[in-house]
Amino acid sequence: MVMNVSALRLSQSASTFMLPCLLSPLDLPPRNMRNHTELNEFILLGMPQTQGLETVLLGIFLFIYPLTLLGNLLILLAIVSSSTLHTPMYFFLGLLSILDMLFPSVTCPKMLFYLSGQSRAISYKGCAVQLFFYHFLGSTEGCLYSVMAYDRFVAICHPLRYMLIMRPGVCVGLVLAAWLLSYLHATVLIAFVFQLPYCGPNRVDHFFCDIPAVLPLACADSSLARRVSSTNVGFLVLMFWLCVCVSYTRIGIAILRIRSAEGRQKAFSTCSAHLTAILCAFGPVIIVYLQPTPNPLLGATVQILNNTVSPMLNSLIYSLRNKEVKRSLKMVFYNVVFTALK
Repeated sequence: MVMNVSALRLSQSASTFMLPCLLSPLDLPPRNMRNHTELNEFILLGMPQTQGLETVLLGIFLFIYPLTLLGNLLILLAIVSSSTLHTPMYFFLGLLSILDMLFPSVTCPKMLFYLSGQSRAISYKGCAVQLFFYHFLGSTEGCLYSVMAYDRFVAICHPLRYMLIMRPGVCVGLVLAAWLLSYLHATVLIAFVFQLPYCGPNRVDHFFCDIPAVLPLACADSSLARRVSSTNVGFLVLMFWLCVCVSYTRIGIAILRIRSAEGRQKAFSTCSAHLTAILCAFGPVIIVYLQPTPNPLLGATVQILNNTVSPMLNSLIYSLRNKEVKRSLKMVFYNVVFTALK
């Protein structure tokens, strides 16, 4: 009888010891999450140091966001409706208009929702989706700026071979490569940021879910995720910036070789709008993600400009400084008015 009891105890002890070994890794919570409760949602606090200004901010963004959508939609309609604009340059400009409608739509609707007095809560999955699409669309736009710089380089430095080099298959391939690179970039960031446990405070001191605001809420060491995100973003920005600098250095040399002042001015005006848009896009990224000690107020202000103001300015820059786009827009307005009166 004593031997049976001893054997039973030994068997129970062995089964208790062997049970964790028989479970798959998916059946066990990660070691740094076993003693914590996972968060189901985050609370967006909005722009730092703007408490009491919700009504003013709501009015500003209710003006900027619809204007951004309308301006870029008009450019897209002008490009689609005019056969003279069916060239590689305007193909890329049309894609940029689409991105400038999608990019602010990642953050603005939720921001307008809670600025109007509604809930500031965003689900865990919603936060991850917001962060993913912010970096996916943002890096796609950066890739597109580099492609557009290359397009201007070919147009000015190799005008006779332009249509051969920038043939439709090449344009589509460049765009697909930009989408793929951006998808991989955003996927890596999401993998490192959201594999960490989030179990303590859930108040995001920002107006949307972004890496510098979400990582401080992790219940584990986030140094690796910080290094990976900084390296990833820094590498992409450096790569895009080098492509732009090389293209525009070659363009500048080619413009200086043009003998007529009218030719130089025409070539410069063709590139000035694109170069202005590039500076508006890359400047905020460098300030926010590559600063050694993040400043919440500075970061939020710069990202507001990057998320909402820059896409609006792009539509104004490309429409006001481009005669072909203005001519096509007049035709669109004429057709709309004529159809309405008819």
